[in-house]
Amino acid sequence: MTSGDVSIAVVTLQFDASNLGGLVAVLSKYVVMTRMSPGCRNVDLVISAVRDNRVLVIQKWDSIEAQRTHFDSALMVEMAKSCKNLLTKAPEVELWDSISSHDLA
Repeated sequence: MTSGDVSIAVVTLQFDASNLGGLVAVLSKYVVMTRMSPGCRNVDLVISAVRDNRVLVIQKWDSIEAQRTHFDSALMVEMAKSCKNLLTKAPEVELWDSISSHDLA
């Protein structure tokens, strides 16, 4: 990256629900609380328009370090424990690096 570019860490958490209402309740609380975490730029909760019972959490962090600190937090552990018996399989978690148009040239 060039000097002055902003680098952010993006994380996606994809959930397939066995109990959609219960999962959305857990994740809604998690999203609201995560938005107050140090280094959090934004968190969105969306539901798939093409796959039944699929929910995605999209997080943006100031840095990978801020994201990792959050993943080790009590809030993250509480959310994970609260998802027990609400999912059809383990969630898929992916870490993304940001790129700019300068990186594509």
